[in-house]
Amino acid sequence: MQDNRSFFPENWVENYANELYRFIIVRVKDNGFAEDIVQETFLSAWRAKETYNGTASEKNWLYAICKNKIIDHFRKQASVGAIKLGTEAGVYFDNAEHWKSGETTPKEWNIDYNKKVESKEFYMALENCKKKLKDLQQQVFVMKFMEDMDTTSICETLHITLSNYWVLIHRCKLNLRSCLQKNWLKL
Repeated sequence: MQDNRSFFPENWVENYANELYRFIIVRVKDNGFAEDIVQETFLSAWRAKETYNGTASEKNWLYAICKNKIIDHFRKQASVGAIKLGTEAGVYFDNAEHWKSGETTPKEWNIDYNKKVESKEFYMALENCKKKLKDLQQQVFVMKFMEDMDTTSICETLHITLSNYWVLIHRCKLNLRSCLQKNWLKL
């Protein structure tokens, strides 16, 4: 059982609020939602504090609650229809589903993959590009590539079909590639 001397709910805001907020804001693109999720995390943890058994650190326990709150946020948005599928695929493909020639055609990145990529610059560019995705694309991206959720769980959480999932992943990758080409690689 948890030693209550090392468990200090009264210090959660001071010790973890900023960390949790930074964790959340890269997953949702709205400051208000991120702040709400931090508060919901602390409220849920406070309500469940008697069930904390100390098998995980206090910090890890709060992060686990926070991850569930983020998923709850995605579910809520999906269930109220706040997110719609986009039609940006027409920007990249013609009616025969072939690449359109011109600016939207993927270009070779000409990167020497044996050299270390300037990761700080890349991650800043990726974050900026991720913010430009449509809400549902961003949610699928976060769940798949940041939260490492499986496809079935993502579809169930967001109430989307498997076909919609693959369309969203495809569009997300296209949009991220295009944005990175323009803003990071400067092609």
